[in-house]
Amino acid sequence: MPKIYLEKNVLDAAFERLEFIFEHFENIYFSVSGGKDSSVMVQLANIVAKKKNRKFDVLYIDFEAQYRLTIQHIYELKQLSQIRDFYHVALPMALRNAVSVLQPKWICWEEESKHLWVRDLPPDSINMSNNPFPWFRKGEEFEDFIIEFADWYQQKWGGQVACGVGIRCDESLNRFRTITFTNKVMYNDLRWTTKVKSNDRYLEVFNFYPLYDWRTEDIWGAVSKLNLMYNEVYELMYKNGLSIHEQRLCQPYGDDQKNGLDQFKALEYDTWEKVVNRVNGVNFGNIYCRTTALGNLRTSKPKFMSWEEYTVFLLESIGLYNSDLMLHYYRKIKKFALWYKKREDIDFCDIPEEADSKLETQKKAISWRRIARAIEKNDFYMKRLCFSQTKTDNDELKRLIHKWDNLLNKNTISDDKDLLYYIKNGVIKGDTENDE
Repeated sequence: MPKIYLEKNVLDAAFERLEFIFEHFENIYFSVSGGKDSSVMVQLANIVAKKKNRKFDVLYIDFEAQYRLTIQHIYELKQLSQIRDFYHVALPMALRNAVSVLQPKWICWEEESKHLWVRDLPPDSINMSNNPFPWFRKGEEFEDFIIEFADWYQQKWGGQVACGVGIRCDESLNRFRTITFTNKVMYNDLRWTTKVKSNDRYLEVFNFYPLYDWRTEDIWGAVSKLNLMYNEVYELMYKNGLSIHEQRLCQPYGDDQKNGLDQFKALEYDTWEKVVNRVNGVNFGNIYCRTTALGNLRTSKPKFMSWEEYTVFLLESIGLYNSDLMLHYYRKIKKFALWYKKREDIDFCDIPEEADSKLETQKKAISWRRIARAIEKNDFYMKRLCFSQTKTDNDELKRLIHKWDNLLNKNTISDDKDLLYYIKNGVIKGDTENDE
């Protein structure tokens, strides 16, 4: 089915949608991230609200480890004339960390990690010392928070509430489905609205998407035409080689956003130094954010590296943020090589780059590729190198878990049944097994 375009331009259409919302809802808030889409959305809303002599609220969730320029832009947006309440939330939430198996989630603004915070707590923020949300719990997921906030906001102000969300269909299939999905409750049958649902209960809150049909070019066109404020980090990204379609913000360690970690280092090196110490695996993600090591493109090692060099590079990368884990893998690899020296008289210097792929899969041949793949998979026990779970490994795992407290939990990314058993039961299986 061919695309059908409106007879009016998307800017005029967005203004009409915003005017409709202000005419039909008494209480309105906008969810912003500091990114280009939500920034343009809230500034267009301010133009409409000023024309209608209306006020609105803004929700911003501060993830702590952000670009300095993003925070600067947030404070610019706070100056918009029609804002009633600006909810600058800096609470300890659990965020996705797609660059580390040892820390699949990290908690921003966690008091216990205050000495590692990337920056000081914003003085005008909602934090644990002044938290007005009785339902909030430390380590709460972002996705849960925004639903509970919507419920809280509606109960505070009453009536039906509208929440503006700056998503665009051309960014992802999921966002496209959010708009086009027919099996949803809409306001006045308008496809660009969705009634918010909490478990099995609908809230008296409607999300609306005034920019759903915009392209990236439209965003920057509006910034230019209306002389809107914008996050200057996008300009730095463009100068550093990213096209306008590749630029991403939000939390930088998520499944999609991790692909821009190498930009973080180049654009704000002083912030990057603090981020490396704050979030487990960030430098590993910086180096391997576009490789199969983090589940992305079908590339493997860099073409200029041998598999042996790649193995060393992986170990060194891990060692930058967790020397204990690096040494653990090193000892396993050394023992693996000594076994082949003893059994098949293969010297360390004679380990082949690759072996028959079928034999590698069957764990019947040694190669640097096989070793590198084991490290890529975060195979703690190195079962891919024919090691079994041992008492020594169990003790080492306990030590690492104790040292890196709260880094392994039910959300840990692992298909290893023994690790999953520990996560579920708090006890490591096989503590009495022989170390052999």
